[in-house]
Amino acid sequence: MPTTTTEPQVSPQVPPDDPTSLLPKKLARSRPLFDPEIVGRAIRASFTKLNPITLLRNPVMFVVEVGAALTTVFLIRDMFTAAGGIGFTLQISLWLWFTVLFANFAEAMAEARGKAQADSLRKTKTDAGAKRLTSAGKVEQVPSSALRAGDVVLCDTCDLIPGDGEVIEGIATVDESVITGESAPVIRESGGDRSAVTGGTKVLSDHIKIKITSNPGETFLDRMIALVEGAERQKTPNEIALNILIAGLTLIFLLAVITLQPYSAFSVAQAGSGSVPSVAILVSLLVCLIPTTIGGLLSAIGIAGMDRVMQHNVLAMSGKAVEAAGDVNSLLLDKTGTITLGNRQAVEFLPVNGVSGEELADAAQLSSLADETPEGRSVVVLAKEKYGLRGRHIPEGEASFIPFSAYTRMSGADFQGRRLRKGATEAICKFVGENGGKMAAEIQEMSDQIARHGGTPLAVADGNRLLGIIHLKDIVKGGMKERIAQLRRMGIRSVMITGDNPLTAAAIAAEAGVDDFLAQATPKDKLEYIRKEQAAGRLVAMTGDGTNDAPALAQADVGLAMNTGTMAAKEAGNMVDLDSNPTKLIEVVAIGKQLLITRGALTTFSIANDVAKYFAIIPAMFMAIYPPLAQLNIMGLHTPQSAVLAAVIFNALIIIALVPLALRGVKYRPQDAASLLRRNLLIYGIGGIIAPFPGIWLIDQLLVALHLA
Repeated sequence: MPTTTTEPQVSPQVPPDDPTSLLPKKLARSRPLFDPEIVGRAIRASFTKLNPITLLRNPVMFVVEVGAALTTVFLIRDMFTAAGGIGFTLQISLWLWFTVLFANFAEAMAEARGKAQADSLRKTKTDAGAKRLTSAGKVEQVPSSALRAGDVVLCDTCDLIPGDGEVIEGIATVDESVITGESAPVIRESGGDRSAVTGGTKVLSDHIKIKITSNPGETFLDRMIALVEGAERQKTPNEIALNILIAGLTLIFLLAVITLQPYSAFSVAQAGSGSVPSVAILVSLLVCLIPTTIGGLLSAIGIAGMDRVMQHNVLAMSGKAVEAAGDVNSLLLDKTGTITLGNRQAVEFLPVNGVSGEELADAAQLSSLADETPEGRSVVVLAKEKYGLRGRHIPEGEASFIPFSAYTRMSGADFQGRRLRKGATEAICKFVGENGGKMAAEIQEMSDQIARHGGTPLAVADGNRLLGIIHLKDIVKGGMKERIAQLRRMGIRSVMITGDNPLTAAAIAAEAGVDDFLAQATPKDKLEYIRKEQAAGRLVAMTGDGTNDAPALAQADVGLAMNTGTMAAKEAGNMVDLDSNPTKLIEVVAIGKQLLITRGALTTFSIANDVAKYFAIIPAMFMAIYPPLAQLNIMGLHTPQSAVLAAVIFNALIIIALVPLALRGVKYRPQDAASLLRRNLLIYGIGGIIAPFPGIWLIDQLLVALHLA
């Protein structure tokens, strides 16, 4: 025990993000949507993806590629046999290949953005030297690539941390800008929830001993690179279901088009006039009938969703996690640091009758000297500011300090025959009772009054005497009530999780506007609450940073772990927030909903678009065989050839026109599901029906004017 105690020094803290901001800062490494380097990479990848084995994962575009190859074969045959209609077949063949390339380009653009981010992350990887401790306690210099899980290394000021690990001794400020993009240093120390460190970050001050927790190639940075590249991105359940649907529609239309050829031949033979549609026309009809628009954009939508999450400094372990965020029904938010600013400070000493304010402040300060929590340090500061009580000289052996513990919920000091304790009211009252004292009615009344107003009461005792209450105050973040209301409009139920007593929790919950709260929550309580919500059919999201949060993070459908938290929390969650901002979960939910809305909107547009194309081109295509169909050619398309070619060109161009929307996502506005459905049907349903008519008519006019059909 040290012989003197002085005023504790407050460690530097990272300034919190502006809680009123609804749009978090983006990574410096995010790029413009059509960055020339990304576009160039995507164009090259578009041709690589023409490999039929690769394209087989997308049944719609595989059918289009087979159709393009088939028309190309017939084009080559016609060229050698000098058959007519070569120009028309050539144009159809080219535009079918363009359709496949445009779909490949959409997916490649989304992947290229991820690969560009991965490249910038890969540049941060270095094989720095490491000071590894041997079993004999000596220090040896080794490259970081030689480190294995379980090794212990030393890091001094200006050293790069050689690998992922846990601080087992010491405290230091660390620059994590290569991971988070933020320049402000963070504190890393042994024990608690701020012990995890990431390879590639830099020690700015002091000295720490680190136990390595990962092998080469398995570090957090390695996982980030692999994930953002998206090369092995697994399809989400909803995406798989939609793929099955559009594959089924493709099969139905394929069978329908195959039967048209013999049926048309029979009709022409019976009528004695007309002509049987060529293979190029039938393939074109098939491509226009099947859902090529959503088939070409579906993969890009999913990859772009993960990219948008990464641009918000959140690492999603899978596309399923992003999609699940969009379906979340219940959102569990920690009170401290999420709903409130998280820096509870002592603001008032409230002595009981017969005790002076100075006596209470003196006892509170002495009992807080061993309390290293921010609350404990604030008690010492308040006693100094209000009563001029400063650090004092305490000879060795004359005092015994009891540090704060989450188990005892109190701290204290035994000094000059006095047994001073400060802590939760229940814990202090129990301590007083064990020492032969009695509970003061006014203590409970003062505690309840503070709790009802959202504060936290701490009682102070001297042996069997209750001296009074310390009022700790936390502040609800500005704009939090509006954000909670925004969640409610999104159909999400918000639940505040806190270790506070029910009265304090109820007051903060009312001020923040949350729908429910869980007070005096233990790790077991959190886990059971999540299971109860899931048993009721709800999807649950939560944030956490400590080892005690790991079970709940693993159980939640969306678990957002803080990068400043423990390795156990990061391994348990399916997302990691590199900024360690717990309120980011609200943005993640919005991004997930945007992903689902974008997919739904473009699917609606694609199907409506296809329906419109049926009415636009089928009458023109078959009016030569069935002259009465000419009456349904309401757009006055010139010939079957010009109608077919115009539809194929429109079908290809609409994919490339929708690429920016697929990558950026449909703008999301918090509203209920019924309103979203109406909006989608009005904009993308009706828009999808209307768009083909002027588009195909205009292309038909241009083709005839240019003598291309």
